[in-house]
Amino acid sequence: MATNIVWHDHKVARSERAANKFQKPCLLWFTGLSGSGKSTVANALDVALHQRGYHTFLLDGDNVRHGLCKDLGFCSEDRVENIRRIGEVSKLFADAGLIVISAFISPFASDRELVRELFPSGEFIEVFIETPLATCEARDPKGLYQKARAGHLRDFTGIDSPYEAPANPELRLDTSVLSVDECVHRLIDYLTERALLTRSN
Repeated sequence: MATNIVWHDHKVARSERAANKFQKPCLLWFTGLSGSGKSTVANALDVALHQRGYHTFLLDGDNVRHGLCKDLGFCSEDRVENIRRIGEVSKLFADAGLIVISAFISPFASDRELVRELFPSGEFIEVFIETPLATCEARDPKGLYQKARAGHLRDFTGIDSPYEAPANPELRLDTSVLSVDECVHRLIDYLTERALLTRSN
């Protein structure tokens, strides 16, 4: 690790950048099993906030692995590094005053806690998409569960690799009983109640 580096303070504060956007910076961290609906709900929320005039950025697990994290595999060490990088990138976007939306399985509680610690109190919003495994496996949009059950895909979360469900997430959403619109409505209600959205619509 380099030691001859010095932190450079910005003259424009993150609160000033956010005020220009009529919002407060935060990170909505969607976590859940593959096929639970993380990306679908996250994308729908991104669209809904954009249509209301808010400034957001969406980070999706598969997309990030095409670029920033394309050098990482799926062993335990690489999964930890993947989440660490996403946490740091999310913090940079939040420093720019954005509402950041991320959708990652992020199966380990310790990794999610490391990201939470990067943010001021109240700015990390853990959204647990608690759709049951049976529903996720029945959907199997990428055919990954079928491959895992057949032994062709090792260390697959929920099958032969554990998923540590959040104990106290800010929000719980089950897409086996809630529609995408209902999930988005609950998310926007939460952001409004927390005064993270300040624009008069």
